Amino acid sequence: MSKKPEKNLNVALDVGTSKVACIVAEMGSDGDLEIVGLGSHPSKGMKKGIVVNIDAMTQSIRRAVEEAELMAGCRIQAVHVGISGSHVKSINSHGIVAVRNKEVTESDVERVIDAACAVAIPADQKILHVLPQEFAVDDHEGIQEPIGMSGVRLEAKVHIVTGAVTSAQNIKKCVNRCGLEVSKLTLEQLASSYATLTDDERDLGICLVDIGGGTSDIAVFVNGAIRHTAVIPIAGDQVTNDIAVALRTPTQHAEEIKTKYGCALPELIEEDDAIEVPSVGERPARRLSRHTLAEVIKPRYEELFLLIQKELIRSGFEDLIAGGIVLTGGSSKMEGVIELAEEVFHMPVRQGIPQNITGLSDVVRNPVHATGVGLLIFSQRNQPRFGESSEGNPFMQTWERMKAWFQGNF
Repeated sequence: MSKKPEKNLNVALDVGTSKVACIVAEMGSDGDLEIVGLGSHPSKGMKKGIVVNIDAMTQSIRRAVEEAELMAGCRIQAVHVGISGSHVKSINSHGIVAVRNKEVTESDVERVIDAACAVAIPADQKILHVLPQEFAVDDHEGIQEPIGMSGVRLEAKVHIVTGAVTSAQNIKKCVNRCGLEVSKLTLEQLASSYATLTDDERDLGICLVDIGGGTSDIAVFVNGAIRHTAVIPIAGDQVTNDIAVALRTPTQHAEEIKTKYGCALPELIEEDDAIEVPSVGERPARRLSRHTLAEVIKPRYEELFLLIQKELIRSGFEDLIAGGIVLTGGSSKMEGVIELAEEVFHMPVRQGIPQNITGLSDVVRNPVHATGVGLLIFSQRNQPRFGESSEGNPFMQTWERMKAWFQGNF
């Protein structure tokens, strides 16, 4: 088996509630991402984005990684991992510093980002991302790249994303037990946005909703920058559970029925369209109307969309997303979901499919793999800068920050 040069490989690990997906890409000289390997395995040990069984989760990750290694013909050593869950919090912050030498340098940018990060964060949370929204030099606002500009005062607006320390540690522990290193942890909806959104949508204003198995992740972009993130603990698993209870069928059969015959709008189904539903125990299977199934599914999706709408109103960005809503993730694929979302939100809704990839694109160009492909694109475009948390030695990080502070002030 020919081994691919390790330095050209980029590996993403999407650790979800319903599946673990490992995607291997080779980076071309022109910056293109060629998908060369994909491994997927049902997720065991994860609930609503939080690890609840380390051994089971480790086994799921190992299986997905081994499958990706076989397909790509390589040995995976480090992975870029996505993180989500209701423990993820976010705040917008603001910082101001005086510009040294009357011209903005990278050192000034780092200092103003540090100033913006000087907010109280609970002891059980760690910073995952510090995402600059815009800068202002003196009275000139809306600047994206301030380096080289003349001025005496530099301001920065940033979006800070934090996650529970223990949740991040547990995900890392599972990955490490597979003999792999975590190169970076990235918020899943942020990663998905890199795979599915266009620059025009980010500028105009857009809300991305990644509907997975355990959580629905929200990211709002206005004027090209991320303004709000949130996680709602309702997603595909709740729909499956509703079907299992309403139709009195085992959960694994409910999942299969949802995937094959599910529809979020009863109006789209003909009344005489019937499906076979396995019963619990040794009772014979029954035939039920597919219309009945849709009437079970619709209320749960409506509830989810109303919660998303409530979150948008709470964030204050509801009137600024002229581009509408982009739905991605495995649970957005169901028939009728886009139409129902347009009814609830009263704005344009489209499905987000991963773009800008080559190789096994026909396999991964699917909303299910939006996060995995997004992790690859994110890690390619974003080398650590502007104070983003590194997964390296914490002592060295502290030392570097102390050194930078002394250089900036003396």
